Amino acid sequence: MSPPRCGAAFELQDVWGMLASRLLLPRKLTFAPGSRGETLFRMSRRSSSRSPKAGVPKVECLFHEPTRTATYLVSCPETMETAIIDSALDFDLASGQTTTKHIERTVERVKEAKLKVKYVMETHMHADHLTGAQQLKKQLGGRVVIGHKVKIVQKTFKKIYNTPDVADDGSQFDLLVKEGDSLPLGNLKISVLETPGHTPACVSYVIGDAVFTGDALFMHDSGCGRCDFPNGSATDLYNSIQKLMKLPDATRVFVAHDYGAGGKRDFAWESTVELEKKNNPYIVGMDKEKFVKKRQERDATLSAPNLLLPSIQVNMRAGHLPPAESNGTRYLKTPLSGDGHI
Repeated sequence: MSPPRCGAAFELQDVWGMLASRLLLPRKLTFAPGSRGETLFRMSRRSSSRSPKAGVPKVECLFHEPTRTATYLVSCPETMETAIIDSALDFDLASGQTTTKHIERTVERVKEAKLKVKYVMETHMHADHLTGAQQLKKQLGGRVVIGHKVKIVQKTFKKIYNTPDVADDGSQFDLLVKEGDSLPLGNLKISVLETPGHTPACVSYVIGDAVFTGDALFMHDSGCGRCDFPNGSATDLYNSIQKLMKLPDATRVFVAHDYGAGGKRDFAWESTVELEKKNNPYIVGMDKEKFVKKRQERDATLSAPNLLLPSIQVNMRAGHLPPAESNGTRYLKTPLSGDGHI
């Protein structure tokens, strides 16, 4: 891997489309690339359609299509205090180049909406995209937040990548949170639920009538996150999903990633607890034994995420790039395995 250096028209299925939009069900829409229809659709999907109400956060999604990551701006409508959840830094694997297109888009939107960033939050240490937490903190302020069990993940990958410069105490982050913690966000509060399984450090954030589930739960037609990463556990994930399903049925569910149900629909990121209970293939008709079997069988068919190696090395540093070596260049490591050694 090369070292990274710093430096038309649209169609609706008529009546069904209208009903689906009201019920938050995925809609089958097609747009001419770059068309006005596509632009308006993207804009309409960025924000919750609900009018601001006391105790209800305003949620806006900035979807990072290259990594299928949903970055959220979650704000108190009275004070404009904001949490940014699951940011993304652009990275080209072939060239090793980082760019800040998604970061710039996020910063622009925060300034345009006159939001006041208080937290830059991670639902977990992602393995499929690089976090943009440090760039956002530098430009917008706020404290970088993650679950306290990130220390377990750091300890694991510190050995795999042989990175003695990485402390495994979570000190790269500004705030480590655990089950039951509550953080103020203007007139709202952020309640922390530990939802391990995808990783041991996963947390979900409950803010007013909304929950941000990371990879613990996906859209109601798509299931949940994989559990085959080091220290992942399908049993833990089953328990975490059951915990999430105890939230009120009307709770809005915001997921960290969406893949368009394998290309069957456009990208979506908002569901509800009720829709998950009634439709999610990893919830409907599942007990713990069936869930674990289904999840493990599915995981056995999955390839490693495209950005696994660079993501882990940056994200375990809370978004800091690895330190420059004596030639002034920063490097990411690729552990080798197999029988082809000379």
